[in-house]
Amino acid sequence: QVQLVESGGGLVQAGGSLKLSCAASGSIFSINAMGWYRQAPGKQRELVARITNSGITTYADSVKGRFTISRDNAKNTIYLQMNSLKPDDTNVYYCSGWGQRVYWGQGTQVTVSS
Repeated sequence: QVQLVESGGGLVQAGGSLKLSCAASGSIFSINAMGWYRQAPGKQRELVARITNSGITTYADSVKGRFTISRDNAKNTIYLQMNSLKPDDTNVYYCSGWGQRVYWGQGTQVTVSS
């Protein structure tokens, strides 16, 4: 089993920045990629950014140039630096890990006010 714990969400004004963190524990050797999804009420969960164990990154078109995903292997932690935030970025952000199955964190709320 893998446990994922997010932190760093909150309320920020449009144009501001936030940095999310996700710490992984447990059977992390089984994980070959980690990432962030977001989900607004009544909508499907969408991929925001993903990073593989080899450092290959993928971003949703809506966040390219504004968000940066990174990882600290020594701390088993990934980060999502979010800059130039927009009200449309308001969502619950979920950390995910891909291995033999997909693992999910509990989610952290990000609210961007206009």
